[in-house]
Amino acid sequence: MKLKGKEEESSDYNEGSKGKMTLSLALVALLSAFGSSFQYGYNVSVINSPAPYMQDFYNRTYFNRNGVPMDSGFQTLLWSLTVSMYPLGGLFGSLMVWPLVNNCGRKGTLLINNLFSVAAAILMGTSELAKTFEVIILSRVIIGIYAGLASNVVPMFLGEMSPKNLRGAIGVVPQLFITLGILVAQILGLNSILGNAKGWPMLLGLTGIPSLIQLLILPFFPESPRYLLIQKGNEEQARQALRKLRGWDDVDDEIEEMRQEDQSEKEEGHFSVLSLCTFRGLRWQLISIIVMMMGQQLSGVNAVFYYADRIFQSAGVDNNNVQYVTVSIGAINVVMTLIAVFIVESLGRRILLLAGFGLCCVSCAVLTLALNLQTTVSWMSYLSIVCVIVYIIGHAIGASPIPFVMITEMFLQSSRPAAFMVGGSVHWLCNFTVGLVFLYMEAGLGPYSFLIFCAICLATIVYIFFIVPETKNKTFMEINRIMAKRNKVEIQEDKEELKDFHIVPGRQAEK
Repeated sequence: MKLKGKEEESSDYNEGSKGKMTLSLALVALLSAFGSSFQYGYNVSVINSPAPYMQDFYNRTYFNRNGVPMDSGFQTLLWSLTVSMYPLGGLFGSLMVWPLVNNCGRKGTLLINNLFSVAAAILMGTSELAKTFEVIILSRVIIGIYAGLASNVVPMFLGEMSPKNLRGAIGVVPQLFITLGILVAQILGLNSILGNAKGWPMLLGLTGIPSLIQLLILPFFPESPRYLLIQKGNEEQARQALRKLRGWDDVDDEIEEMRQEDQSEKEEGHFSVLSLCTFRGLRWQLISIIVMMMGQQLSGVNAVFYYADRIFQSAGVDNNNVQYVTVSIGAINVVMTLIAVFIVESLGRRILLLAGFGLCCVSCAVLTLALNLQTTVSWMSYLSIVCVIVYIIGHAIGASPIPFVMITEMFLQSSRPAAFMVGGSVHWLCNFTVGLVFLYMEAGLGPYSFLIFCAICLATIVYIFFIVPETKNKTFMEINRIMAKRNKVEIQEDKEELKDFHIVPGRQAEK
């Protein structure tokens, strides 16, 4: 192969395309993540602390309407709906990703999405005043749709804006804000703050504030340059966006790389979900994101959080203090995700995925043993606490943040929206399934439930080890070339264009 000459030729390009963290890039990353990802995390845990007060409100409202108390079975059903409508809404939101980002752009979709959040915040905040609990359940669907869109569009938006040497670090920022959202909801949900009979409507309604901030400020920042050039065909706007983001005028190298990506994809056109699923040239990329997303959600993270309170109580933590321990676990989650932001570019994606799922796998195995022996061996309850902390560290550095980074990196512009739609749908469907099934698993298997999570983590590790490549510091085109070999498709090199290639077999996609 005549690659050597091309590599020498492209050395200047590789050096020149190494971007730095500019103020504009940092602000757009923080604003996008705070205005969108933060609320995903916030709404994951916001109803945990005030649950008894909200259930009491459901009871009182029902009694005032019907003159009889609510049946306990009906109350359980209503509360299950309140909890599970959020991931179900997330699934609906994920299904909207492909049409919205292709028609309205990445930034445009984020701005439209804020309307869902503000509407849900107003409805939840006024639900007690309006004496209606049905509105809370409806609002959980609406805020779920918001979270489903945000969890997919923010990583795509930031991944397309970032220079290749910062793509991983910036790609983890949304997950950092998700963990921050969880922590803030836990802190505000303390009984002494808003997690009480009077404060819970405000606690639910606060979710609209980050959206209002994003709605006011984000329009002043540029759209994704890749979207502007490749999908809108507007090179001048793409150049202006890149100059603003990079902090210098010479952006020819990145424009050239985008042009080559555009040329290599002209044969395929824009992928729909159906054409993505049937296209041989992207087979292993698609399988990889499905496996990583399933591994992320089916690895038991929700179950560990669910068990955490009981584990701490069995270790002798007073019931009144368990909420503070839960906050400290949330803080560990934030700190470890912050560390992931700083180490992902030096260690790479693959090692963090393997280490993260590895820690989760070992923690689940030891936790099963510790939970079974804690009644007979006194110090086992402390080992359980260690397992919970190690598990959360593992999930925070690898299993939670990296899969979304990988979707951005393993797909080119034409297939990325459809890939996020598939990955996001798997993410929310598995989240919904775990929420639905775990209580039955726990009733039937008890602590042995964690052996199932252990096996899922192990299977994910094996797959990542053999199939998923390292994508650190590579252009989207270089990553696609690596995966083309995995897919056993021929790469036709264009000798006049650097890094331009066409996938030969099975070019049919949606025109």
